Amino acid sequence: MSNLFLPLRSVHMTCAALSILGFVIRYVWMLRESPLLQNRAVKIVPHIVDTLLLLSAIGLVGIIGFGPNAAWLSAKIVGLIVYVVLGTLALKRARTKGARAVSGLLAIIVFAFIASVAHTHNPLGFFMHV
Repeated sequence: MSNLFLPLRSVHMTCAALSILGFVIRYVWMLRESPLLQNRAVKIVPHIVDTLLLLSAIGLVGIIGFGPNAAWLSAKIVGLIVYVVLGTLALKRARTKGARAVSGLLAIIVFAFIASVAHTHNPLGFFMHV
């Protein structure tokens, strides 16, 4: 394995933690209708963190390869798409506060699923115990 694997994995995991932390904070602010959501940094920093998260993921796939890891990596990719859609609904697109609240909770659950897939390298993630 490449000498870059461990540092790249550390960047990826740190960005994942920062991404969900930032989402939860913005979600709570949305629920409270906080003016902090309008802060310029709040609108820019998540894009930087998520870009680094995605680039580190691409780098890791380049190191470990997709073929033998296709099932669990595909589950993470599908989960990521669902997470992004739900997160967008929660923070911007849903018409009612109730729909935003539900979308946010579902986004957090999907993020937990993605993390469980990453931890177990099993495409079922936490569902493998059901």
